Amino acid sequence: MSSVHTEDIKSVQPSEAQSHERRLRGMALTSVMIALLLTLLLEALDQTIVGTAMPKIIGELQGFDRYTWVVTAYLLTSTTLVPIIGKLSDQFGRKWFLVVGVVIFLLGSVLAGASLTMNQLIAFRALQGLGAGVGLALVNTVIADIFPPVERAKWQSAFGAVYGFSNLVGPTFGGWLTDHGPLVGTLVTDSTRWRWVFYINLPVGLIALIALLVFLPPNVSVRSNSETGWAAVRRIDFLGAILASAATICLLLGLTWGGEQGDWGSPLVITMLAGAVVLFTLFLVTERFAIEPILPLGLFRNQVFSAGITLSLLQMMLLLGVSLYMPLYMQGVLGLSATGAGAAMTPMSVMMVVSAMVAGMLIARLQRYQVIAIVSALIMCVGIFLLTRITASTSLLETIFYMVIAGLGTGTFFSLLNIVVQNTLPRTQLGIGTAAVRYLGQLGATLGVAIVGTVVNSSLSSDLANRIPATTVQQLTPAGVKAATNTQILINPQYHDTVVQTAKDMAAKNAAAQVPAGPQHDQIVASAMMQAAHYAQQLMDQVVATLKLSLMVALQHGFLVVLVFAVFALITTLFLKDVPMAQASTGDAQEESKA
Repeated sequence: MSSVHTEDIKSVQPSEAQSHERRLRGMALTSVMIALLLTLLLEALDQTIVGTAMPKIIGELQGFDRYTWVVTAYLLTSTTLVPIIGKLSDQFGRKWFLVVGVVIFLLGSVLAGASLTMNQLIAFRALQGLGAGVGLALVNTVIADIFPPVERAKWQSAFGAVYGFSNLVGPTFGGWLTDHGPLVGTLVTDSTRWRWVFYINLPVGLIALIALLVFLPPNVSVRSNSETGWAAVRRIDFLGAILASAATICLLLGLTWGGEQGDWGSPLVITMLAGAVVLFTLFLVTERFAIEPILPLGLFRNQVFSAGITLSLLQMMLLLGVSLYMPLYMQGVLGLSATGAGAAMTPMSVMMVVSAMVAGMLIARLQRYQVIAIVSALIMCVGIFLLTRITASTSLLETIFYMVIAGLGTGTFFSLLNIVVQNTLPRTQLGIGTAAVRYLGQLGATLGVAIVGTVVNSSLSSDLANRIPATTVQQLTPAGVKAATNTQILINPQYHDTVVQTAKDMAAKNAAAQVPAGPQHDQIVASAMMQAAHYAQQLMDQVVATLKLSLMVALQHGFLVVLVFAVFALITTLFLKDVPMAQASTGDAQEESKA
């Protein structure tokens, strides 16, 4: 990476973005900002709300075997589209892409809510993802179009806090909608209440759509020297878009299947990952010769840009590692209910919201960001290091305190990364630059889940094999052994019943085989069954204690991996060289990077 030198940044006349800021005042400016905030909030909340409703959705539509595809379909389409839309918006402007994205998202929401089968729901979630991908690519970019760097930092802090807010209220709001429908006491039947998880997007989305149509200038960030009509269309990098999409799909599918099944050596997973490598290589070769590349390779010569997108990848890798496995620790090891675990996660989410907002305000005030990034990464490392030290005897208050520290460091980057990347790019590359931050974040979330999940599952299996005595295995049926080695036994009473019942069955079978036929046979077997019931409960207690120990060891290994991500993030912050925001421009202050 080559450094960004502040002396190379020249003073220029007010940019086109700044002229838009002068035109957008009063009600127009307020309306556009509310619309952008609502658009981002809808997309951020959607993933957390839907997850809460999935058990009831599956109960009605059937299709547990396709459970993960409801999430995967959305992830594939939303992630794939981000870099493509980011680039196209640099060529043709933001407004109409954003408007069409909101329309597609709302259409997908209506159809998803009306789904009659799991296959329909999966297809319409993919459609929703297309609309969400446009919003993820453009909302933060439009903020950069409207405001100069210092003002932009203040707004990015508020928009960065949306992600923490969605994690905070999403699961609770989704559960409330699923249980009660739009209003408590309405005549909405239990079988249709989950549909409001999707329908609730309509009134909010329509408000955002109308405001964008009426108040957002149509030509924000269109290049003044760009061609129009078919001449501009011919310059689109269609081959690059196809290769980038195919590579992203292969990578996400490979990571998802490998992480879920734990079989990284399966032909399907290997094919997907190898295909991703080949396609990404072809994509990079194509971008070198494209007239208007989807991803100008010259961007990577910008040290701050490269560090920013790397931090986005690492931040989401570690955030997902913590947010997915801390609830398992609190339920499986500490014995909290799902509601209790959610409540215990709340302080961390609140701290992420606060730190995202404070970071943006500090950047606007100091007009520097490297020291804020370094301090935040240090705090993040300390918090995650403390999480690697938790045990079954760690108190809940201690655990919450450790998570709050981790959240304080992590939340900062939700607002900081967009500010950093936008501050160092010319206006003509704001779209692809901002989209790259979001794209790498989406990939990081999937990659983090896959890596940490593989480490936790592998460690759990290995530790259980060493801890569970062979005599215990011999006293259970295959179904009992499977239940006894599943972490759900620590959360779901159904797994308790399976282990206890299979232990009883095995004891009865052994007693019946050993007692000779005779007048007292049935009486002896009945007595053996009574003893077996007592013994089965003792066995259950042993299994639970063993599984808790093994789960704790596995989670510690998983958090050590998360700590490695955090350390790499800390190292990466050293490359975020400050570009003074008073001099940086979203116009032509910096020469556009060339491939």
